[in-house]
Amino acid sequence: MTSSNATESLSNLRAVVIVIVVAFHSALPYLASQPSHPFLFDIAPYRWIAIPIIDRERWFGFDLFCAWQDVSLMSLMFFLAGLLAPASLNRKGSLVYLRDRWWRIAVPFLFAVAILSPLAYFASYRATATDPSAAAFWQHWRALPMWPSGPQWFLWQLFLLTAVAAGLRAFVPRPLAALSQLGGRCGDRPLGAVLGLVALSFAAYVPLAMVFSPWDWTYLGPFSFQLSRPLHYTVYFFAGFAVGGYGCGRGILSYDGPVVRRWPLLLAAAVVSFGAWGGLTALTLPDWNASSVAYRLMAASAFPIACASGVLCLLAISLRLMRRRYRVLDALSSNAYGIYLVHYCFVLWLQYALLRFDLNAIGKAALVFTCALVLSWAASAAFARLASSQAGIAARQAIAHRPR
Repeated sequence: MTSSNATESLSNLRAVVIVIVVAFHSALPYLASQPSHPFLFDIAPYRWIAIPIIDRERWFGFDLFCAWQDVSLMSLMFFLAGLLAPASLNRKGSLVYLRDRWWRIAVPFLFAVAILSPLAYFASYRATATDPSAAAFWQHWRALPMWPSGPQWFLWQLFLLTAVAAGLRAFVPRPLAALSQLGGRCGDRPLGAVLGLVALSFAAYVPLAMVFSPWDWTYLGPFSFQLSRPLHYTVYFFAGFAVGGYGCGRGILSYDGPVVRRWPLLLAAAVVSFGAWGGLTALTLPDWNASSVAYRLMAASAFPIACASGVLCLLAISLRLMRRRYRVLDALSSNAYGIYLVHYCFVLWLQYALLRFDLNAIGKAALVFTCALVLSWAASAAFARLASSQAGIAARQAIAHRPR
């Protein structure tokens, strides 16, 4: 498989991932496992941050879909980010790379936290507020013990990991070189690669899950993270870095490699391991801490296996079945980051608007998903055109004022 083929497959996968992200958030109000009433805005532990809108319409199929994505989607996003990091870091050098990551990741995070997050959560506040005015919301928002960032938590953690990678390259380059060599050996040893990923994820995830539970979050201002997963996501970022450091189209990213050829087996493993994780996790519900240690340990131990199977399955399927260019996927992929930044505002306000309508859960989720994807895609494309236009104007002005 050529580097170009791998690039096209990964671009298509990026488009698929952003569609899944929007679909995941669109389905949350309609989970059958949620309580009958929405979470109050001012009451700890502020569960509305994760489930901002709760609708009376429910469908258990959304529980399965969202649970599957919770197991592997964010890990895949960290893996893909790590996968693309080595080429950019080697091309630009540590300082320029870190500066670009600041403008690409940190600044959008700050904008999203300051503007987009309050705008999105205003819809959640109105769902339970006695005074739904903007002034009342702002008063309640500022009284919170944290500043919820919504899905943008991913950005600050990603920036931190890219900063670590840049620092290692600048001051201690040997570990990154060793990672690239390890990534090269993975292509010929797929079973060893899977087992190694599971083992590292197990060591990073299970102890924290046993201490804090798999679900709890902590907040420090706008910075939030799931207590059981920061080390787990670090493992996936640097696992992606190892594969990407060896090169696209080579090793595990080779079209005719054993990982890609065995995508049906990986798909079966993903389904079976997810089912096992779901069954074991059900034994710990509704109260993780009240469950027996044996049940908690089995449920926590099943997560790394289900996660690795799901991530490698999606990666292998994209490399095997999505090697061609598609205009729609190309356009979606190029706008994926912009869609990620703005989609939550559209999702929450659409869900809030549909609370009053008599429509089943599938119909509501489909309507929210379709409208939110189209609107956020249009907003991302419009901003990209505006930025391109402003850059063109600045370039022409610079040429016009150049000394002759």
